[in-house]
Amino acid sequence: MKVKYVRVSSLEQNTARQEKNESEFDRVFVDKISGAISFFERPQGKKIVESVKQGKITEVHVSSIDRLGRDIIDVLTVCDFLTTNQINLFVENIGMYSLIDNKKNSAFTMVTSVLANVSSMERENMLERQRQGIEAAKLRGVYRGRLYGSRMTTEEFLNKYKKVATELKNGESLRRAAALGGVSLGVAQRVKQAMLEQN
Repeated sequence: MKVKYVRVSSLEQNTARQEKNESEFDRVFVDKISGAISFFERPQGKKIVESVKQGKITEVHVSSIDRLGRDIIDVLTVCDFLTTNQINLFVENIGMYSLIDNKKNSAFTMVTSVLANVSSMERENMLERQRQGIEAAKLRGVYRGRLYGSRMTTEEFLNKYKKVATELKNGESLRRAAALGGVSLGVAQRVKQAMLEQN
């Protein structure tokens, strides 16, 4: 089965551009979710993973590599999962397949690694600009932060990011735990701090 994976970050965003060639596929999987969330934790991402494990999928197409994720580790983990299962991944905007004659395409690996790294850097830059905007708003006295009483307890916070906490307990690095949990490195650091406070 030849399928396409489509992702947009929010419910309001239109998927038409990514779905323009949907008639070429046996099925199109659409996630409306942040790219920071691990592919393996997304509703449609999970369905693809399950279909791959059941041997139902032979080829996966995406419009661009950042549809798989905004974190380089997550993107490479998805690529490795598909390659290991002999699933050919095609990235439309670069016109490349991950496998050639059922063998790993080294050029694809190199190009997608660079693109995934750029995507990851773009996201970090966006978060940094957001932090700077908040700081500037605080200096002007117009930033109000969280609503009064909305602050989570340590237990609630750790429960919200249970996957990250589990990975850290299992000895994973902050960066790896963040990727597996589909969160930013900053959130993983706060999870680790919360774990220390709880102990």
